[in-house]
Amino acid sequence: MTTAEPRKRNRRGEGGKLREEIIAAAVALLDEGGDERAVTLRAVARKAGIAAPSIYAHFPDQPSIMLAVVQREMDRLAVVLGKADENAGTDARTRLFAVCNAYLDLAREHPQRYRIMFGGLWTPSVDDTSISDADLESLGAEALTLLADVLGACVAQGIAHGSDDLYGDAVALWLGLHGLAHQRAVVRKMPGPADVAERLITALAHLK
Repeated sequence: MTTAEPRKRNRRGEGGKLREEIIAAAVALLDEGGDERAVTLRAVARKAGIAAPSIYAHFPDQPSIMLAVVQREMDRLAVVLGKADENAGTDARTRLFAVCNAYLDLAREHPQRYRIMFGGLWTPSVDDTSISDADLESLGAEALTLLADVLGACVAQGIAHGSDDLYGDAVALWLGLHGLAHQRAVVRKMPGPADVAERLITALAHLK
């Protein structure tokens, strides 16, 4: 029987690297089929190859680790949607469906990560001053801005009805996508027509 090679200590000034390793360990635990209950401080430390007390220099508790996971996954969502938008060209309809389908694909490919992004079980403790209200309010802001931009392009190109509140429309579209993604994750067979995603996007984007 062989033992795992002990983790090499980071050099002085590499604390940020250890923080990222802790977050990566938490994500790995989620990806292995568990849920947030599997992401304990002890399990994260074991996965990262460190002593549990080493975590406290970066995170005061488990919810703070989960919030860091959510922040990273929200950033990744923005990157994925951004790449889908860039690859779609300049046609607004194509951009809209590329971005929305990329959202649905991400939710399907990483269900555990996606669920924790909106699970609300990562609220940091009141003693955690490293997380501000602004940090919480900014979650998903970049992705939401992109949705609003694409909706605006649809209006500008004359394929969608105009709106005085593109931000509100983007929120409604996100909620619709989230609802569909959630239903696909929790039911064995999704009811309804095969083109339900297209119908939902068409309706919420006010396409003509």
